[in-house]
Amino acid sequence: MQEGFNSEDASRLTGATQSQLRYWDKLRLVQPSIQGTDGRPGKRRKYSFRDLVVLRVVVTLKANGLSLQRIGRAWNYLKRQGVDPGDVKIVTDGASIFSVEADDLLDLLQAGQLAFFVELDKLTRKVDEDETLFELNRAQFLHHVEKSRRFVQLQLDEAVGT
Repeated sequence: MQEGFNSEDASRLTGATQSQLRYWDKLRLVQPSIQGTDGRPGKRRKYSFRDLVVLRVVVTLKANGLSLQRIGRAWNYLKRQGVDPGDVKIVTDGASIFSVEADDLLDLLQAGQLAFFVELDKLTRKVDEDETLFELNRAQFLHHVEKSRRFVQLQLDEAVGT
């Protein structure tokens, strides 16, 4: 197995052009983690598999209308938080980039501000559980009311009978 992927392979596997790879390296957006050029002409870039995943994500985000500036801001936020961009689930609406973490949706372009996030299946299950609990509590309540009514009736019958 080869040690890393050269820029030609990275371009072919991710859909990024050679000039994009050079530009993104220069911007420090996605730099080859195995071997960079260190500014020396003729030195070949070597990308890891994780680098290819990140490159593919950048290509996809660009194709969905996000600017490199926005992508870079999101990546920088993740790096400041100590999170590898290859380890997160991200979602975009074409204007922002969100990180999905457990039950939270964080807006990466708003310094991790919590966004409104509702998982409809969980919400539906909760309503269903609440309805079941309500019916159970209602049945128990009616049972206790009936028991109390009978008890009061017995007390009245005994009081009248004496």
